[in-house]
Amino acid sequence: MKKPVNKLKSPEQRKFERERRKNVLLSLSGLVLFFVLWEVLVDTGVISSRALCSPSELVGTLLTKLVSKNPDGATLIVNMLASLKLAVLGFLIAVAVGIPLGLFMGYFKAFDKFMTPIFEILRPIPPIAWIPIVILTLGIGLGAKIFIIFISAFCGCVINSYLGIKLTNRTYINVAKTFGASDWQIFTKVCLPSAVNMIFAGVRTALNSSWGTLVAAEMLAATSGLGYMIQMGRRLIRPDIIVLGMFTIGSIGALMGLVLGRIEKRIAPWRDR
Repeated sequence: MKKPVNKLKSPEQRKFERERRKNVLLSLSGLVLFFVLWEVLVDTGVISSRALCSPSELVGTLLTKLVSKNPDGATLIVNMLASLKLAVLGFLIAVAVGIPLGLFMGYFKAFDKFMTPIFEILRPIPPIAWIPIVILTLGIGLGAKIFIIFISAFCGCVINSYLGIKLTNRTYINVAKTFGASDWQIFTKVCLPSAVNMIFAGVRTALNSSWGTLVAAEMLAATSGLGYMIQMGRRLIRPDIIVLGMFTIGSIGALMGLVLGRIEKRIAPWRDR
């Protein structure tokens, strides 16, 4: 015979659930207030409808663009997929290259001295400034667009990974050396776990930079994509199309940020402790 399961919750669990409900309510309240205020400002003429569409108009444009190719030649889904392909590829390449580079620069002093001058020269250059040279070297194809996004996301991965290693508690390293750990064991068993939080902070920065550079990347002779849709909205003086593209970019970026947060909790469960 099975024993009855005790469904009573501890005071800590009840407190946690109350806090979570409170936070959700506050977040929803903020969103509702934002959209209501936006609607009122446009409807009353405080903000011209020629400069900014209202939320109700935005919803109508969203429903229309899901099935219509006008005015930019592609539906919203097609534009989303085109932009996701660019942003994700550039972002993943930046993560794959930038994180190991930052980790090695942070731990191996000789490699740090070798790479830092090169990195410090390239780091201040804005991603948009690369567009002319990218057109001359890579043309205006997919590779050129991915490279622009890669450049924008790369630096955040390197800097945060580098700092994550540098901020490792020296006491942990000294204890590992006392027990006879090799340099590679100290790097992988001590420094790398210590740097996880900073690494993910860099990945979040890289993700934001990827989406932030998307519009500039899709200026290179694109025929679809959210950035291209925004450009077409500007040319045709369609604020609803512009805002829809911006809103879609923000929504996808926020969703990817939530997914990244879940991954971080799995990899580094001690983060919230």
